[in-house]
Amino acid sequence: MRLNPLKILTNKNFETDKKIYFISGNELTLIEKIKSKIIENFRKKENVVVLRVDSLENLEEEVGLFESKKIYLVENCKKINKQILDNIRKKNCIFIFVQENSKKIKKIKSDFIKDNDSYLIDCYELDQNSKVTILNEFLNSSGLEVKQDVYWFLIEKLDSKYGFFEDSLNKILELEQDDINLVNIKKLVTINETGKEKLFFYLLKKNNKIAEVYREKILTNLDVNEFFYYCKFFCQLIIESNNESE
Repeated sequence: MRLNPLKILTNKNFETDKKIYFISGNELTLIEKIKSKIIENFRKKENVVVLRVDSLENLEEEVGLFESKKIYLVENCKKINKQILDNIRKKNCIFIFVQENSKKIKKIKSDFIKDNDSYLIDCYELDQNSKVTILNEFLNSSGLEVKQDVYWFLIEKLDSKYGFFEDSLNKILELEQDDINLVNIKKLVTINETGKEKLFFYLLKKNNKIAEVYREKILTNLDVNEFFYYCKFFCQLIIESNNESE
């Protein structure tokens, strides 16, 4: 059965009611977050011990070492098929498979999708709708209020990788409510501030576009000095060139 990772991240009452979880995709920070949330949910209910195994072939070597319920983190998904899923489902253990996307696991993932007794969780970079969902949950749970300009700035500018997105939101929690404004947010959160040199090539664009990029990239006196250096550098290159092509 396919499960949207946002249901795990934003639903505090999410119930880990399956024995088998297959976490895949290409966004490593989200994969790690989902894995830790699933383990955390099980730990809230009972004593568990987490064991890492390279593949299911090494599973029997670990059985019986601990009295607590075992959660097996399986990092090699070779030779998994419907029969193997049926066999491990009979064990009194939890299985979390973690595997980045590749053509080799396409068949495996299709088996998990068809299996109603397990979850397939695909983790990809956040799109705008995902950011809105996560930000809304963050604001509701923290009790923070932000103005519309701050809200949409966060949606548009924060990183699409979940780990960096979450890190930026956690930094906002350290602010007093009165300090949550666009100027402070720009200084605080993780935004890509590289690429100041690109401003030079925006000079022929419309003024509002130049102003937008300038406000995003130039926040301190150090930024101004760095931008001034790039302007001098590129102008010197133009002056020393013999023709347009060069």
